[in-house]
Amino acid sequence: MAKNLVIVESPAKAKTINKFIGKDYLVKASVGHVRDLPKSELGVDEDTFEPHYEVLEGKEKVVSELKAAAKKADTIFIASDPDREGEAIGWHVMNLIGAESKKVRRILFHEITKNAVRKAIDQPTDIDMNKVNAQQARRVLDRLVGYKLSPLLWDKVRRGLSAGRVQSVALKMIVDREEEIKAFQPVEFWTFAARLAAGNPPPFIAKLTKVAGKKADVGNEKDARVIEAALKSGKFTIAEIARKEKKQSAAPPFITSTLQRAAYNRFKYPVKRTMSIAQKLYEGKDLGNDGGLVGLITYMRTDSVRISDDALTEVRQYIAAKYGDDILPEKPNVYRVKKAAQAQDAHEAIRPTSLEFDPERIKDHLTREEYNLYKMIWDRFVASQMKPALFDVTDVDIANGPYTLRASGEVLKFPGFLAVFQETGGEDEEDEEKKDDKALPAMTEGEVLDLQNLETKQNFTQPPPRFTEATLVKALEENGIGRPSTYGTILTTIQTRDYTYKHEGKFFPTQLGMVVIKLLKQSFSNIIDERYTADLELKLDNVEDGEREWKDLMREFSHEFNGDLSRAEKEMTEVKRSGLETDEVCANCGSPMVIKFGRFGEFLACTNYPECKTTKEMPKGDAAEVAEGDEQVICDKCGKPMQLKRSRFGQFYACTGYPDCKNTKDPRLMKANLPTDPQPPCENCGKEMVLKSGRYGPFYSCSGYPDCKTIRKIGRGASTPPKPTGVKCPNCKEGDLVERRSRRGIFYSCSRYPKCEFSLNNRPVARECPKCHAPYLLEKETKREGHIEYCNNPECDYRAPVSDAKAANE
Repeated sequence: MAKNLVIVESPAKAKTINKFIGKDYLVKASVGHVRDLPKSELGVDEDTFEPHYEVLEGKEKVVSELKAAAKKADTIFIASDPDREGEAIGWHVMNLIGAESKKVRRILFHEITKNAVRKAIDQPTDIDMNKVNAQQARRVLDRLVGYKLSPLLWDKVRRGLSAGRVQSVALKMIVDREEEIKAFQPVEFWTFAARLAAGNPPPFIAKLTKVAGKKADVGNEKDARVIEAALKSGKFTIAEIARKEKKQSAAPPFITSTLQRAAYNRFKYPVKRTMSIAQKLYEGKDLGNDGGLVGLITYMRTDSVRISDDALTEVRQYIAAKYGDDILPEKPNVYRVKKAAQAQDAHEAIRPTSLEFDPERIKDHLTREEYNLYKMIWDRFVASQMKPALFDVTDVDIANGPYTLRASGEVLKFPGFLAVFQETGGEDEEDEEKKDDKALPAMTEGEVLDLQNLETKQNFTQPPPRFTEATLVKALEENGIGRPSTYGTILTTIQTRDYTYKHEGKFFPTQLGMVVIKLLKQSFSNIIDERYTADLELKLDNVEDGEREWKDLMREFSHEFNGDLSRAEKEMTEVKRSGLETDEVCANCGSPMVIKFGRFGEFLACTNYPECKTTKEMPKGDAAEVAEGDEQVICDKCGKPMQLKRSRFGQFYACTGYPDCKNTKDPRLMKANLPTDPQPPCENCGKEMVLKSGRYGPFYSCSGYPDCKTIRKIGRGASTPPKPTGVKCPNCKEGDLVERRSRRGIFYSCSRYPKCEFSLNNRPVARECPKCHAPYLLEKETKREGHIEYCNNPECDYRAPVSDAKAANE
């Protein structure tokens, strides 16, 4: 019979730990939090700030089982996660087991491995009340803001709204960015790129950088044409050649925020999904070796880049054995810990628990997403302990009268860590070509160059880009808003509350979101100010460090907040009844229309209500793009106008002839501009195939669904149909090569895919090779040679500029 009880957070973690510690231990899971503030009331004494906790609904059975197991145990080990939330969960469990709490010890480990768990049990500590109080402070702060601001917004805007201490700051950042974009005034500027040839090949590009010794700043066409003429008539002479070595050092292993950003940039995983995948890797995976579950990565909620001595020794031995001593630095690479992370420096960075579990070796035991994330964590950790990459960099200044042009060349001299990990968003099919493109020919100072071509280009400055999940996470981190472990919740909340929506991966604020921020700025400028919120985060860190009493922080915050709240109740603008004025006029009665906010978002309503009950849906996302390009959407079945409507699946166009005509259109499909040619009938049941839009883009589905579930993909997961190239597939001789588009860009493959998997990265053209008479050539654009065609036959070296080849053919 087990003498000791180990309490963890999740059943998966319990299952993994159970195999490490033997029959003297019983492992039970709390299944997350067991107590929290009540849902139906504030739950905080506003004089003492004492929280009133209650057992979460549905957790009664779990709590009863924990209490029963605690009575039988000699020692109770709390093994919840090693952060504030985990410490608070352990403290709540300790309070619920009552008299048995005197048997409680706290154990901490940052990876779920046998050594880490056994070591933690041998070195138990006590619950850290500073961490618990920091978590209580955050919870009470959020409750005070949420429960007091939300009713105010219900009264002033519409029922059901919510405001959060951190989510409102994130929303403000999105709204502020949108206002910057709307206020942006583009500025014209011109650039000049000369394609020059030296005595030695290859040709290269040099760009105008200075005019009469000052930075080139050409703002209109008149000046641009003067410079263009002068450059064409002048002489290009090499004025100076500067050569130097550039060093690029490896990035540190991942922390939570950098993992979230990298996963989004490389795989387009939302922050919430990234953390869910990482959680599974941390808690353990079955690797099919009869050893049960194995924890593959260290704890994934961390701000620290520190690595344990054991892990450093292991990775250095691994690098030396696999890549050689040349790539291993004499001493381990040490990365600086951010000041904000010093309180959590007991944590490690996110790394593999053991280099025994090579990603390729265990690939078959992981899902595709788990493998992608695990391999990225593995590669960055290994790369972090390698030597820097070295580049030979050449800067060439070229004089032409008062004008100076610069060409820069960069050649990889020593790959260093780049042999393992690069910070790209994905593989680039022309990586090797691009490396060569950076090389410059051998040149000497005073050499005169030939001008092959001069590109004079008009440009306009661009507004700041809208936030993606990756860039918003970066902005939150840089501004000290929230903590990486909360980013997923923040990003989800501002969308589910209809304050923002994502279109093509970018955040747009809704009218509701903009109104809420406008009102909060009027009355609670401090609460949603980035610097104020960041300062509050530092104060919470001070509580965790034991430098500040958490209830003093509550009193300080509450005094200012309650004053703002009292003023807002009297002075905040009320838009609930009057709505927001617009330039729209009611089509039925001619009265002005205003923006109002309903259960499913904003809409236009006639001010002549109730005499006129006209309303109009406000388009957003793909529907907004369709609306901008077309004044009226017409039904292709009956010819009547179509009206924008909303369902629980999003916006759609519905025929005004309903119920006689039930035709609908998906804005996503309308925007995609897909072909309208009729499809062959379903190959399984003979019924009509209809175009639909799903999570991964458009597809054809049998109209007999759900009895017949036949579907036809469009391209290889692409949003546009494949385009013919006129070239027969050289592999199967039956299909044609077609242009397709994937997440990584354009490629060319056989139309009989997946029966024939032949593919090319560069465009095939139906022209016979003039040298070996191969049936087709390939075209591509390079920095060094421009637009060229070449033969795909590895034994043929034909390669020529496209313009020269076409002229020869003519």
